[in-house]
Amino acid sequence: MDDLNDQRIQRLKKLDTLRAMGISPHGTRFEVKDRAGDLLRLHGHKSKEVLEQEKIPCTIAGRIVGLRRFGKAAFAVLQDGSDRLQVYLKKDLLGEQQHKLAEELDLGDWIGVTGILFRTKTNEFTVEARQLTFLSKALRPLPEKWHGLTDVETRYRQRYVDLIANPEVHEIFRTRSRIIAGIRRYLTDKGFLEVETPMMQPIPGGATARPFTTHHNALGIDLYLRIAPELYLKRLIVGGFPRVFEINRNFRNEGISTIHNPEFTMLEFYQAYADYNDLIELTEDMLTQLAQEVLGKTTFEYQGQMISFERPWRRWSYFQALLEVNRLDAAVLKDRDAALDAAKRLRIEVDPKAGHVQILNTIFEETVEPQLVQPTFITDFPTELSPLARRKDSDPTLTDRFELYIATREIANAFSELNDPLDQRRRFEAQAAQREAGDEEAHYLDEDFLRALEYGMPPTAGEGIGIDRLVMLFTNQASIRDVILFPQLRPEK
Repeated sequence: MDDLNDQRIQRLKKLDTLRAMGISPHGTRFEVKDRAGDLLRLHGHKSKEVLEQEKIPCTIAGRIVGLRRFGKAAFAVLQDGSDRLQVYLKKDLLGEQQHKLAEELDLGDWIGVTGILFRTKTNEFTVEARQLTFLSKALRPLPEKWHGLTDVETRYRQRYVDLIANPEVHEIFRTRSRIIAGIRRYLTDKGFLEVETPMMQPIPGGATARPFTTHHNALGIDLYLRIAPELYLKRLIVGGFPRVFEINRNFRNEGISTIHNPEFTMLEFYQAYADYNDLIELTEDMLTQLAQEVLGKTTFEYQGQMISFERPWRRWSYFQALLEVNRLDAAVLKDRDAALDAAKRLRIEVDPKAGHVQILNTIFEETVEPQLVQPTFITDFPTELSPLARRKDSDPTLTDRFELYIATREIANAFSELNDPLDQRRRFEAQAAQREAGDEEAHYLDEDFLRALEYGMPPTAGEGIGIDRLVMLFTNQASIRDVILFPQLRPEK
């Protein structure tokens, strides 16, 4: 810490030095004409002789991440986004005043450079500086061993340092941007309308989750941060929009893990006159096209396993998967005690007070989900686990619902929407009873949504896709924190 303070003091002194030279330590506009990556791509392959002949001019700007001085000359490495390019600073070419400026440079400073492309004696592609412009003074030195920074806590807490130290991190978030842009383009081309729904809601709904609570002073009411946009998007279907989607931020007051962050990004979309089978086809098509567009291929590696998006993807009913993976007798589906005995044999801990379906679902999560590596649609979920989904005509104890699993993780959840307001009221009331019994994640009863349904909602299918988990998959990242620029962390000590 003392060393850090000493370096800050020295850099603060340089502010006065720069001002005495007539240079603002925190400059103004600079016209960047070239990007380092473009120069490398267009000219980085050219020989020393070709560059000497062509004398290609350039004007770039960036942060100094490398600096070596040799008497009247210096080599600086400029980082421009995720690309780096060497700059040669020589007194004879810069002149006395600008050479004095070059002597005041530190790691972390921002500069602009105009010069000519050439190759050094060691054949390194370089900008020979003819003019140097000071843009901003870094008062804090880069952390010790910042190059290739690996300390996870520092990387997440100080993402700005992570982006300086690990240029490859830029690519993760560029990929994230391409994924979101690709989804938006795909759905818009399919006739979906992008909309925005409230992030502060009087009744949190659309998912089983514990909400964050806030208070609106002027109205004198408590509000909840959105756990899902579902019920508002369905109101728009009632209102007559046939296809809507929202790429939205959701907030759930739950634990933090490698696949959970309290604030996360979801895609939700709803299509009138469709059922969940239509969304299976759409999801396969959209994600396969997205992989081809973003990765250039449909088979790729994720955490040591090859994932294939070759269509069609597997479809497996919920209870069939449960029985087949665990070699269970169908009796466990009818008898709670049999399900309890099965859990014990499988050494799975369950709440002794849990209902029959909850016991089966615990077994499913512990045994089936880890087997779902290749893209798999788990279909026909129990009604008790699907309070907003339409019952199957052939078996009212099941719903027209699927969850998509890839690399053992749930990526998407979709179903034919329940549009019967009387059935929806009964299910909301059952959820309300669960809340009264202590289940803080059970659904609230939303009278306005029931009123909307009573005006009539056409047959509709809806789906939610976890954007963060999709980015994890496409960028081969093990933790959700690696694909969120500023993940939630405990307060710094």
